[in-house]
Amino acid sequence: MFERIGDLLVREKVITPAQLEEALSYQKRNGGRLGTSLVKLKYCSEDDVARILSRQYGVPSHTLHELSVPAEVLRLVPRETAERMQILPLERNGAALRLAMADPTNVFALDDVKFMTGLNLEPVVASESAIQAAIQRCYGEIDNDGDQIQKVIEDLELSETEAIETELDLDTKLDELEKAAEAAPVVRLVNAILTEALRRGASDIHLEPYERLLRVRYRIDGVLQEVMQPPMKLRNAMVSRLKIMAKLDISEKRLPQDGRIMLRTTHENKTKVLDLRVSTLPTLFGEKIVMRLLDKENLRLDMTKLGFEPAALAHFQEAIHKPYGMVLVTGPTGSGKTNTLYSAISQLNTPDTNIMTAEDPVEFQLAGINQVQVKEQIGLNFAAALRSFLRQDPNIILVGEIRDFETAEIAVKAALTGHLVLSTLHTNDAPSTITRLMNMGIEPFLVATSVNLICAQRLIRRICAHCGEPRPLPERELRDLGFSPEEAASVIPRRGAGCGECNGSGYRGRVGLFEVMPMEEELRDMVLVGASALDLKRKALEQGMKTLRRAGLEKVKEGVTTVEEILRETVK
Repeated sequence: MFERIGDLLVREKVITPAQLEEALSYQKRNGGRLGTSLVKLKYCSEDDVARILSRQYGVPSHTLHELSVPAEVLRLVPRETAERMQILPLERNGAALRLAMADPTNVFALDDVKFMTGLNLEPVVASESAIQAAIQRCYGEIDNDGDQIQKVIEDLELSETEAIETELDLDTKLDELEKAAEAAPVVRLVNAILTEALRRGASDIHLEPYERLLRVRYRIDGVLQEVMQPPMKLRNAMVSRLKIMAKLDISEKRLPQDGRIMLRTTHENKTKVLDLRVSTLPTLFGEKIVMRLLDKENLRLDMTKLGFEPAALAHFQEAIHKPYGMVLVTGPTGSGKTNTLYSAISQLNTPDTNIMTAEDPVEFQLAGINQVQVKEQIGLNFAAALRSFLRQDPNIILVGEIRDFETAEIAVKAALTGHLVLSTLHTNDAPSTITRLMNMGIEPFLVATSVNLICAQRLIRRICAHCGEPRPLPERELRDLGFSPEEAASVIPRRGAGCGECNGSGYRGRVGLFEVMPMEEELRDMVLVGASALDLKRKALEQGMKTLRRAGLEKVKEGVTTVEEILRETVK
């Protein structure tokens, strides 16, 4: 247990017991902190208070004079909270936050700041007047209104949280679970988590229960970032609240469930409909919930803005405008394949064209396009949907993913009978897609004649436009990366220093890398004779194909991304 500051000062003989009693009476009449009352009564100085606390608790002291705190660190704690609790965030180092406090025994302040930031705290003692002056100087005009999660946490009153103080277990009655889910602090906290994810540009929200903590993470620009750790006592209430919003069965905790949440919210003075795809999964310590944010405004349908190199874009557009054949987009989950296909069919969407899609799930609704949601549990898989499409007089067919021989066979036959077929596969690069199709059981002559073009892609993070700066590297490292000696002598890579706009990450937004392999006659002939993926790649490079690594190097030359991003997503 922490010892009260007054008792510490008496024990250190800085003040007498009588002076402490008088200071407590003064504090009771006038309010404020005990240390402030002692200083006002001139029984001790602020430096005495800071010195005693520093020595007693083994934490350093700080004068805070002429201190400069980065904006992204100040944004971790709203100014109102800093003024109310007499604290000041000083420096973030990984998962740790240095926090100046007038009284490091204030466990309520420590708990609240740890709750709102999700960081480990390293207290530093400073005098109250020094903290007040530093708050005025450092915060300046910084706007903390956007961080709704912090505001909600700040507003959670003890009287409201008492209603859900009892830990809910698996045997809790349904009416109690529903009551807890509708409690005011839970509703506001869940709403704040959802709208803050929209504000930060997150693509996914993860709510993860563990043995002793509950963690909330956002996936921003493809990278997961921890944003908070709500109290464990809110775990079941928060999960139930989300399941109620998604119209799921809150009594079913043993099986995975899928649902959808539609919210109307105001963002940047515009009313937006927030569409979230919700997935629950039973884990060892409770149900994990992952929500995918489907924001149609973030869907880029202009192919020229996806990141294609000019020559690659020309090949791709030529392939999708052919009357028949197959165009395949490959890459791992989360590499932007759906966005590329949507961009392609949006360009092809005209009143005289019948476009039909089979997707799992349908992420965005596009006007003028017939979209079908695949439902495996009732037998409506990709193959069944494709068979039906062929009786619906289509011009263009989009298959969400080719997963098996049956789907691949029907797609190939559709491509050979006068239809343009667009689809995706999970392969590492463009040439290996040919081998993958043949391993599925498709005959080489069918692959050679049906495929028009294969596009492999990845998503990499863009350098933040507000804090980008040059970061020269030795020529040897650049040559090892793949640059020619001439390029290595002239290329100056860039990086993001980290600022408030990018939450200190140095990155903001993403751009695609594309490896486009058009099926020229020589490549078709090689497929017919069973050439390996390595031979196909060698021939494609001779014909001018740029690999994913080369496309990445071009982005480094242009100052769009960093060397680290290219190393993370591509191989030589």
